[in-house]
Amino acid sequence: MSVQTTEQKKEEFRKYLEKAGVVDQLTKVLVGLYEEPEKPSNAIEFIKKCLGAPSDTDVEQLKADNEELRRQQHEMEKKIEALQRELEHERAKQ
Repeated sequence: MSVQTTEQKKEEFRKYLEKAGVVDQLTKVLVGLYEEPEKPSNAIEFIKKCLGAPSDTDVEQLKADNEELRRQQHEMEKKIEALQRELEHERAKQ
């Protein structure tokens, strides 16, 4: 009975993958790899790229951009605080 249950689970999972479009997408990627005239040295990276995963370079650039934007945000917040203090000081003089 447990064998039948396992087979049922496998069939349900297969149907889920088909319904979600996973089977079609993987098939397209593998066909694309098969049809490549010069096979890539790293098939996994090829598959990741075809599925839209960011490359390591993209991730590193995004991290660097994020760090720079955080630094700029911190500087702007300091400027805002300084301008608010200056405004309060000017208002107090009046």
